[in-house]
Amino acid sequence: MDDLAILGGKKTREIPFPKHPMIGEEEKKQILEVLDSGNLSTFVAAPGENFLGGKKIREFEDKFATKFGTNFAVAFNSASSALHAAVVAVGVNPGDEVIVPSYTFTSTATSALMHNAIPTFCDIKEDTYCLDPIKLSSVYSNLSKAIIPVHLFGHACDMDEIMAFAKEKNLKVIEDCAQSPGGIYKDGYLGTIGDCGVFSFQETKNMTTGEGGMLITNDENIATIARMVRNHGEMIEPTQKSRSYVSEFLGWGYRMTELEAALGIAQLSKLDYFNSERIKLAEYLSSEINKIDGLKHVKYDFVKHVYYVFAFSFNEEKIGVSRNKFCESLNAEGIPCGAGYVKPLYMNPLYLEKRSFAFKHYTGKFEYYKGLCPVTEKLHEEKVVTIAIVRPPATIDDMNDIVIAIKKILDNKEKLQT
Repeated sequence: MDDLAILGGKKTREIPFPKHPMIGEEEKKQILEVLDSGNLSTFVAAPGENFLGGKKIREFEDKFATKFGTNFAVAFNSASSALHAAVVAVGVNPGDEVIVPSYTFTSTATSALMHNAIPTFCDIKEDTYCLDPIKLSSVYSNLSKAIIPVHLFGHACDMDEIMAFAKEKNLKVIEDCAQSPGGIYKDGYLGTIGDCGVFSFQETKNMTTGEGGMLITNDENIATIARMVRNHGEMIEPTQKSRSYVSEFLGWGYRMTELEAALGIAQLSKLDYFNSERIKLAEYLSSEINKIDGLKHVKYDFVKHVYYVFAFSFNEEKIGVSRNKFCESLNAEGIPCGAGYVKPLYMNPLYLEKRSFAFKHYTGKFEYYKGLCPVTEKLHEEKVVTIAIVRPPATIDDMNDIVIAIKKILDNKEKLQT
């Protein structure tokens, strides 16, 4: 074979992978309906009805709730906003602790800080990279009030064990489904197992509104508070004649627009297709990668993995080169990949130096330091490889280019050691 691209050889793949997200005529039609109506938000158009959002927002929420079988869906301008609202809505108070995994996007943890509560980081499992329920007891304290399990990369957490622990300790559960819309744990959709679930529609996600988020729940009180949090803390009753501008509590401008909701309606109708294509591509790639001693992708039989990102573990001892050199070489071959994901959240200055106001009045004892979550640190520093292009409109032929590039690197790995 040709020399490795990192050493000056020809790339395995010269052309970019197909562009994502997939936008079609359905999305364009929805957007034009909003533009023609002239109602871009309508949250301030009239009292009562406007508290629940405009026509497209309410339609998107209704369709989303129906899709996942919940009583309520509340749209937001981002999943980060929805997570913040969820922390408020489930009854977490300033000074309380919220248990979160150590390997996740920043918003999972900062949603607690934004309400002056403290995130306490739990280590993860080596195979799925999700929160390890066996480690929950080690981070629990009498200040713990909630758990935010993250279905990372699209794979479900061990929800039976997490829910059992939450029930025993009287904790609320907020499922972070930002990377797992349509994922299933045993017989239930992710986001419907805990007290509420939060989804992201940011541009890279399985379905998109550009930016945006959704909270789903069967608890009317959680839904009501979430609606108030997104609308400056105001409660406007349907029968109210005029807006009072009375804030019941501290709220924010977390409202989704009609344009975003319109995109969401079209994208939601395609979610099952998008996910099925991701699964098809990922299963092919998984079958090929798992033939290589030293590379391993894991999916539990009782979950529907929706593959926001395709992640696998790398064993340097068996492969013979470092994970970082492998990823550098794969990128050089024209295959975008990542060496790890985000670094363990507690290693950020925000936590190490306790830069948030939330720490000023914290009476607990939880500390942040290197070594806090050893599994997370080892996986991130040495073992996890992420590939974000395993998604439609890519094809099996595109996946085969990934496999060819990996084999090319491994067949020539001795050249990387000189």
